[in-house]
Amino acid sequence: MAAERRARLGVTALLILVGVALTVYAVDQVSKHFVVTTLAEGETVQVLGDVLHWQFVRNPGAAFSFASGMTWVFTILAAGVITFIIWFARRIRSVAWALVFGLLLGGVLGNLTDRLFREPGFGIGHVIDFISTPWMLPAIYNVADIAIVSSMILFMILTIRGIGLDGSRPVREGEAAEAPRPDGEPRRTARGGGAPAELAHES
Repeated sequence: MAAERRARLGVTALLILVGVALTVYAVDQVSKHFVVTTLAEGETVQVLGDVLHWQFVRNPGAAFSFASGMTWVFTILAAGVITFIIWFARRIRSVAWALVFGLLLGGVLGNLTDRLFREPGFGIGHVIDFISTPWMLPAIYNVADIAIVSSMILFMILTIRGIGLDGSRPVREGEAAEAPRPDGEPRRTARGGGAPAELAHES
């Protein structure tokens, strides 16, 4: 039963990861196409007064125009990240972690597509950035960047809370050590040397 439950959770997590990644990728590419076809490069359009602007720029660097001139390096790194996520996805049993990797995959794919297929050439293409919020950030970014940063924030939250890839959390002192995890297995203890209840009964 536990194995079947883990398998179901794994399938659910994988579907969520793929769904989130495809959604982020689609929104990113459609929004970039809209900007390229409706705005002139360098043009700024006020959307919500001074709160939100569309400002079309081509970014040769990483997210938020960081490290301009190293496009090929980020192309290689992005390809490596995508390969890792595809390989690692089968380990995920948690909806929250599926969301983390789905956001990351969709964002990285979105910007990688620009680097591969946009000017000035394959692998060194410039990423389309257009979202400007001067009151919050002195940078111009895109939907893919938002997804990547959101995935990092969620990653830190899950890590700080100690939530595992299977959705389990450490059992604090005084809590039932036998409380089942989402996959049906006992939760791990917060202490590194904590023993299962059945071993304690034998001693």
